[in-house]
Formats: sequence, C-alpha cells, structure tokens
Amino acid sequence: MEDNLTRVPSDELKNFSVEVFSKAGVPRRDAETESDVLIWANLRGVDSHGVLRIPLYLGWIDKGIMKPKPNIQIVNETQATFLIDADLALGPVVTTMAMNKAIEKAKTAGIGWGLIRNTTHQGAMAYYSLMAAEQNMAGLASVCSPANMAPHGARVPGVHNSPIAIAVPGLQHKPISLDMATSVAAGGKLEFAKDKGVSIPNTWALDSDGKPTTDPKQFKSLLPFGGPKGSGLALMFECLSSLMVGNPLLQPPEPVKSKIVRGMQNSFVAAINISTFTDTDSYRENVDRLVQGIKSLPKTDESKEIFVPGEIENRVYEDRSANGIPLPQGTVQNLREASERFNVPLPNGL
Repeated sequence: MEDNLTRVPSDELKNFSVEVFSKAGVPRRDAETESDVLIWANLRGVDSHGVLRIPLYLGWIDKGIMKPKPNIQIVNETQATFLIDADLALGPVVTTMAMNKAIEKAKTAGIGWGLIRNTTHQGAMAYYSLMAAEQNMAGLASVCSPANMAPHGARVPGVHNSPIAIAVPGLQHKPISLDMATSVAAGGKLEFAKDKGVSIPNTWALDSDGKPTTDPKQFKSLLPFGGPKGSGLALMFECLSSLMVGNPLLQPPEPVKSKIVRGMQNSFVAAINISTFTDTDSYRENVDRLVQGIKSLPKTDESKEIFVPGEIENRVYEDRSANGIPLPQGTVQNLREASERFNVPLPNGL
C-alpha cells in the first residue's frame, strides 16, 4: 500500500534530481528537462518511469552509453518530416525537442512526423504525445529498443515491448491519453517490484529457462499482451522506427548486433493539426461527448466507474501533487547512494 511508503514533496524530489544530473555533467537546462519527465511520471503513478531510473541513468552516463553533452543533429528535413540523430542524448532532451519541432511543422503542413535515431531511454511516452494535445493537436509517440520481450510462441527475447502513446484534446475534459507498452507489464514495473520487495503475477515474464516466474529478480523476457497481437505490434513499431532510420535493433546477425548499445533507442513522434481536417473546438467538444457517453454506459457488477485512458493517472497526479510522491525503500536507498556520491542533500523525509 502507498501509505506504507515514504512520501516526498514533488518539488523537493525534482530539485534533488536536477542537482544530481547536473553534478553528473548534464547541462542544467537538460537536467531540468530530464527531471521534469521523471517527476511527471511519478506524479501520475507511473513509478516504473520515475526517479527509480536515476541510478540506471547515472550508470549509463559513467559508461558513455548516455551522453550528457551529445552532438544532436538534424540529418534531413522536409516540410512535414525530419530525422534527428540524437548521438545517445538523454531521451527526454531530444524527444521534447523533436515533439516541439513536429508541432511547429503541423501548424503549416497539417502534420509533423519526426524520427529519432540513437537516443536513450525517453521515460513515459505520454509526456510527449500530451505536448501536442496541449497545443490542440493529436499527438503520437512510440519507441523501440533492443529485444526484451519474447514474441508469441518464443521463450527468449526477440522483440522490444515498444510502447505507444496517443493523446487528443478535450474541451472541458482533460485530454484522452493512452500510454501502453506492448507487454503485459512495462519492464519498469518489474524494477519497481524489486524495489518494493514484492512478487509479480506469473503472466508478466519468463525466467532464464523460458518459464513463467513470479520473482522480478529472475525475469529474462517480458511477455506480450494479447499473445500475437502484442508481439505483432512490437514488430511493426521496429519497422516504423529502427528500420526506417537504418539502425536495426532486433535483427540477430552479428554485423548488426555488434552496433547495438544497451540503452539505445529509436523513436517516432507525430503531431496532427486537427484544424486541417475539422473545426478544432467542435472536435474537442465531440471528445467530451465521447467521454461522457463511455462513462455513462451500464457498468459490470465489479465496476464502480468506467474510466477513459489517462483519467486514473490524472487523479493520482492531483493526490500526489498535494500529498507527495510515495517511494519504496529500494528506491530510497538508491537515491541515498546518489546523494552521497554527488554530495547533494536528500529531500526532506529521506
């Protein structure tokens, strides 16, 4: 239960994160972008993509897998499209840049479609799709990394559990925001289970023998949601990202495999200008009606309320903004180690 976890004010946690990344060599503005995405995930209850990632990122910075000061370049560009080589930048730094560029293109071309090559972990992908929704556009964002999920019928990793995020604006209602991995559970949820010291359902992952496991420390392969549906989507996202930028991450031959760096990702983001197709306010009003219609449907005996995508996260955000972000002991210990390493004071309560 969250009540048994240590709650930390979000602003203090963000300040701590900014100082740690700055001490690790990340320019302060970029450290603020990275920290904003992490804390935003925690505030929405997506703890798998929050501050528990800090030790992983610091380790990648130490090893040169994640570059604090990359040489980000726009490789090619048209009126509606662009390709960015991130040079292993911190994911949020290059992805916020990419979505802002997609939004600007959509204002004139009707759509902005951007591909990102050679980035690193981007955090919760809904952050980027919602950037477009906040500009009264529809937003999409997806990512592919080296294999961590067993395709349907396999017992070892062969695809990545590529997430997809889609957001559209409402009028009175907050944006509808879908953010889902193609696995039954995101990999970060297993990391969060480790930090909490709890078991996982046996439908989430396979161990080294290719058998279902309830021990998050033993997992070697995530499992796709919906069997062939989840792994099929994951395969197609690789085709729309990694293969599209000439940087395959899933193919097994050694010449390709030797180029793969753990933590490397390829991604696409898109912004769609709603006004190109219909009146924006009418669209947003229709989103509100759609939400109201869904929520007014007859409920099952087990359901107290019908939720639309993003609604639960919005309510968690309100609670945690007021009452702090709950952290398990494993995450707290990792933050203490970062505090000691960089001589950055811990937030109050830790």
